[in-house]
Amino acid sequence: MKDKGVREEKLVLLNGLSGAFRPGVLTALMGVSGAGKTTLMDVLAGRKNTGYIQGEINISGFPKNQDSFARVSGYCEQSDIHSPLLTVYESLLYSAWLRLPPNIDTNTRERFIEEVMELIELKALREMLVGYVGISGLSTEQRKRMTIAVELVANPSILFMDEPTSGLDARAAAIVMRTIRNTVDTGRTVVCTIHQPSIDIFESFDELFLLTRGGEEIYVGPIGHHSSQLIEYFEGIRGVEKINEGYNPATWALEVTTRIQEDVLGVKFSQVYKNSNLYMRNKDLIKELNMAPPHAQDIHFSTKYSQSYFTQFQACLWKLNKSYWRNIPYNAVRLSFAAAVGIMYGVIFWSLGKRRGTRQDIFNSVGALSTIIGFLGSQSAATVRPVVIAERTVFYRETGAGMYSALPYAFSQVIIEIPYTIAQACIYGVIVYGMIGYEWTASKFFLNIFFTFISILYYIYSGFMIISVSPNQETAAILNGVISSLWNVFSGFTIPRPRMPMWLRWFTYLCPGWWGLYGLTIAQYGDVETRLDTGEKVLEFMKNYYGYEHNFLWSVALVLIAFSFLFVFIYAFSVKRLNFQKR
Repeated sequence: MKDKGVREEKLVLLNGLSGAFRPGVLTALMGVSGAGKTTLMDVLAGRKNTGYIQGEINISGFPKNQDSFARVSGYCEQSDIHSPLLTVYESLLYSAWLRLPPNIDTNTRERFIEEVMELIELKALREMLVGYVGISGLSTEQRKRMTIAVELVANPSILFMDEPTSGLDARAAAIVMRTIRNTVDTGRTVVCTIHQPSIDIFESFDELFLLTRGGEEIYVGPIGHHSSQLIEYFEGIRGVEKINEGYNPATWALEVTTRIQEDVLGVKFSQVYKNSNLYMRNKDLIKELNMAPPHAQDIHFSTKYSQSYFTQFQACLWKLNKSYWRNIPYNAVRLSFAAAVGIMYGVIFWSLGKRRGTRQDIFNSVGALSTIIGFLGSQSAATVRPVVIAERTVFYRETGAGMYSALPYAFSQVIIEIPYTIAQACIYGVIVYGMIGYEWTASKFFLNIFFTFISILYYIYSGFMIISVSPNQETAAILNGVISSLWNVFSGFTIPRPRMPMWLRWFTYLCPGWWGLYGLTIAQYGDVETRLDTGEKVLEFMKNYYGYEHNFLWSVALVLIAFSFLFVFIYAFSVKRLNFQKR
């Protein structure tokens, strides 16, 4: 913009707009590209999180409170964002569970969902997985209808829709518009942004809010039968060409109100509108609607969210459990990978655990433990990142709708990983333990499984943490590479802690890789009294060379658990405070 001569530091996207949206009236928000349609929609719905907003938004005469407004409104975004591994019915159930009042019992809620599915014509699709856009699951038109249904099951009084017919063919667009019309006829206030609609779609609307470039209004009023009132208004302006018979009135209105036409005609359509009787009628309507009836009360809820934090946690965990169970490419592959890595390392380090006669045998065993955990852990962290970042997009939509707080979501994401990590650690641990030939005692076997599990888990949680502070996958990959390298260097195998420079030893205490290797090694060799070729016992060598003491075994376990909690805390805090979706 500055290259084109704009000198202002702030770009005005919406300029002095006023209007009113009413129940049972379907309003089209239209304008050329860049006129500010979606910006206005985001501002009204409370989804705008960048820039400066000035002015007043009132609901039935009372100033809008976003927390309360989110409870009575719905927003159908242009991009249909849903959890891909839920069915249509499960998606609606999840939305209704979190957004309907807590006094609604299960039977009533399910009946209401069935009514919405009947209204939106989704009954035939109830057991179908949502799927991935353009790959599997619902078609584009079906996704649009489901997006509307997901909002309707919250029973909103006001519904915003951002280009609901965008990207649809004529038949699909007609189905979606019939769905929207059915929604309006239930007495709701519905506002849709549209971009160059067909004649049939345009004339499905009752009123038009027309914007020009610069975010100024040039027509706010009824469309009329066959667009008669809109055509009459613009044809009444001096110099505006008459519309040709059969021509699309929406396209015509956009063409005759461009900036080029303003220069040709020597008029400013926004000023013409402000001098019109229509503008005065709209001002009177706004004044009338802003007069709250006597004894009327503002919309108020005792809590920010419809459900308690525990119910939010239950619902989020339920959804993630469904998604994880059906996510075969993620969980089946990670379990298969654990088995494959276990067999590979078992073959490479075959019977290594039985050899304890020389220092080199111990070096080899510690190296095997370091390599195994470092490789499997870092791969687990890298694998989980795409899963978390895919859910983050859905999370932004759902928290914007006021469905739940960030913390129940974060904790459910953390907990759902635990059973799968246990399975991964057990598959891998049993294979490796048997093939490498470690000492078969119950305590040492279960300690090995535990330290394998907690090591993989803190790596996974570190992946959560990294993605939560990263705007995208590329940044997360770079951070993960830096952190993994530091953990490997300071794990205590390449350079044991007693042999590090004094001024650098403190860093090992901050390195979970060091504690993880400490636990795995000391669990196997911390109490072994077999003498090495140098004459010292294995446990003495562990203490003198690596600085590992068997007495600190449980302290090491607690430290590793603490690291896991630390990564979880950073992840939850970042999810709550950071928002990389700029609107």
